[in-house]
Amino acid sequence: MRTTAVRIYGKNDLRLETFDMPPMGEDEILAEVVTNSICMSDHKAALQGPDHKRVPKDVARNPTILGHEFAGRILKVGSRWAHQFKPGDRFSIQPALGYKGSLDAPGYSFRWIGGNATHVLIPSCVMEMNCLLPYTGDGYFKASLSEPMSCIVGACHAQYHTVYGRYAHQMGIVEGGRCAILAGAGPMGMGCADYLIHGPRKPKFLAVTDIDDARLRRAAALLTPEKAAREGVALRFFNTRHEADPVGLLKNAAGGGYDDVFVFAPVASVVEQADALLGRNGCLNFFAGPTDPAFSARINFYNVHYAETHLVGTSGGNTDDMRESLALMSEGRINPAAMITHIGGLTAVAETTLRLPEIPGGKKLIYTHYDLPLTAIDAFLEKGRSGDRFYGALAELCARHGGLWNVEAEEYLIAHAPRIK
Repeated sequence: MRTTAVRIYGKNDLRLETFDMPPMGEDEILAEVVTNSICMSDHKAALQGPDHKRVPKDVARNPTILGHEFAGRILKVGSRWAHQFKPGDRFSIQPALGYKGSLDAPGYSFRWIGGNATHVLIPSCVMEMNCLLPYTGDGYFKASLSEPMSCIVGACHAQYHTVYGRYAHQMGIVEGGRCAILAGAGPMGMGCADYLIHGPRKPKFLAVTDIDDARLRRAAALLTPEKAAREGVALRFFNTRHEADPVGLLKNAAGGGYDDVFVFAPVASVVEQADALLGRNGCLNFFAGPTDPAFSARINFYNVHYAETHLVGTSGGNTDDMRESLALMSEGRINPAAMITHIGGLTAVAETTLRLPEIPGGKKLIYTHYDLPLTAIDAFLEKGRSGDRFYGALAELCARHGGLWNVEAEEYLIAHAPRIK
């Protein structure tokens, strides 16, 4: 089986190539990838090459396929797995396999499987670890975003609060409590707010902060306080850039200190602000992964001792978190489309991955069979006005859905976009 894929050969060395995969074994599954979303972790892997903990040392000779947030459909099933899967099934994959204690993961470590490909061979270890996950909802792009969404679900589950007088922890956010998402108007912060508003455990008050008015306006238009109120959540957005006392502002708005605070930017001042916001027995979740191994911030240890404040850090979600994400999407309770700001084809992957920090906006969603430049959804209308009928149609379809990417737009793209030759 031939496939076209973006492979990593070394530091900053990504190549779009067409090549033959080996014949499928009886313990493997052949699948078509439809969508993959590009993650900052892909950028880090591209920068570090074989120095990355998940990228093999010999990629210069045996390149691997990049991309770990992908979805597609099964084409052929080896006899070992025929009782569990069948051709036509839609799927997503939990890349953090944990197979025999290894860090190997699809999208980093394997030669024949990764999200930036037209076709892949799914190895037996993925199924053995129950990491090939069925998706029964509409659209492929939602299933692609179940991996980043699972990181959010995992962060919310990892929150904990102590039980006074007993050596016990209550896991999860405080039901009906005060919650804040700092630096939260970006794609992952929006996903977190969506989950907290529509998921199984809700705060009573939810503050989302940022320092960019445009991001905050977009966030407030997509997750409106009115919609949140119907779910029993008082949602408020704050620009803290020019606030002399942002901690006082946020505490006054909530009526006191916060039970749960999530930090979505690896900035020392934001971490310190989060620490100052905590009420008694409050939990700070440092969600944002820093690139600097020496990153640090000041923490009030007086409050750690006397007010029982505490910290937790999460890096990714587990398979159950991903299953929960897929189920909530299939049920229509959460919509990860708010994360997506750009659409592109496989031909745009290498440049996009290498330049990712320079490109504003949220998630960059890739349709792997197509030759499309990376294009912001906000730019569709202008391209349409310039005479491009394809982008004009996408602009109209997104406008019907509040400016968000959607299943209708996906179906139109799949039917009309230029395919890779």
